Amino acid sequence: MISRYALFLREFLKKVWVRVVSFAILAVLAAVLARLLSPYLPPELALQTGSEAVSQLLGILTSSMLAVTTFSLSIAVSAFAAAAGSATPRATVLLQQDRTTQNVLATFLGAFLFGLVGLVALHAEFYDASGKVVVFLFTIVVIGLVVVALIRWIGHLMQFGRMGDTLDRVERAASDALMRRLENPFLGGRPLPNAPPPQGTCIAAEDTGYIQNIDMKALQSCAESLEVEVFLRCLPGNFVTPGRPLLGATAIDLDDEQMQKLRRAITIGSRRTFEDDPRFGLIVLTEIASRALSPAVNDPGTAIDILGRHARILLRWRTREDAEVRFDRVHVPPILVQDMVKDAFRPIARDGAAFLEVQVRLQKVLSALCGAAPDLFAPACTEMSQEAIARANAAPLISAELVALRSAAPDLHNIDPPLT
Repeated sequence: MISRYALFLREFLKKVWVRVVSFAILAVLAAVLARLLSPYLPPELALQTGSEAVSQLLGILTSSMLAVTTFSLSIAVSAFAAAAGSATPRATVLLQQDRTTQNVLATFLGAFLFGLVGLVALHAEFYDASGKVVVFLFTIVVIGLVVVALIRWIGHLMQFGRMGDTLDRVERAASDALMRRLENPFLGGRPLPNAPPPQGTCIAAEDTGYIQNIDMKALQSCAESLEVEVFLRCLPGNFVTPGRPLLGATAIDLDDEQMQKLRRAITIGSRRTFEDDPRFGLIVLTEIASRALSPAVNDPGTAIDILGRHARILLRWRTREDAEVRFDRVHVPPILVQDMVKDAFRPIARDGAAFLEVQVRLQKVLSALCGAAPDLFAPACTEMSQEAIARANAAPLISAELVALRSAAPDLHNIDPPLT
């Protein structure tokens, strides 16, 4: 887990306007350098380099980039709406944070601002003919950036916002979050397999929302200064309300200021995020599968595809026994396999109960998970398999289909079925 300041910086740098401002700064820098360097540049250089045409270049850049920015922004908004309509609104944040899209839009809008600032400085006679050489060189660089951005944008639009692209982004986000958690299963703290001790102080939430980040370094620092042990009662992704326990401390005499200091280490926001919440990525994939299985869409193929993606994500699970403990005063509960399996498969088992092909693929995926790591997945997957079969029994499936479904279910005595 990163600190709350690093979290703020990470979210700040994702904003498009940060990149746009950099182009405006570049324009101001070009004007200042032109003013400073003009005494050292010979007037003949302006004629040799063709820098007298800088006014026309800036005018073309300003007029064209505004239109291109508006058009590109409309394309991006259409892609966001398409992803929200065909997949799920929770996936649109990944498209909005797409670096290629943000860089392209920022380049177009930034080039417009560069040209605008350059024209203002030019008509204000901020620099002479020799200074135009510097502005001319900066303008050539910006035009090169615009050309590269256009080429990238054309290639990017071939798949941006399509269902496959959206699924790839969600799968990548879920897989990356899970791998980060498995590399650091207890966020650098000590494992807390059971409930925290009843004695001590319980520190409750004061806001309503989702846990987005836990600043382990801040918790360790507070615990050391207070000479207490801290026990987390929540993980990123948990929904909390005022009065719900966030963490516990072994001391029984903490005052309000000390408890508030511990609370500030836990960031609560209005929505779940993908970065530190492995379960959220699985939930979003499952939401897409549930929509595909609805009567209005009737696309079991997408649900089958998502079951395969769930298998790829969960099969990367490895139990790590040698995790480094960097925050020895903070005790963290583990992320549970049972919760991950339910997040991934229960809604699909419910909404796809009447689809034999979906149910068979679900049973094969559960069998594959059991075969890959029986000690880890067998209890949760066999329970989910039985639940799915019970739902299928209540669905309008004929007896032959139910027999085929049961034959694909996990067999703890012979677990190695082909995932085809």
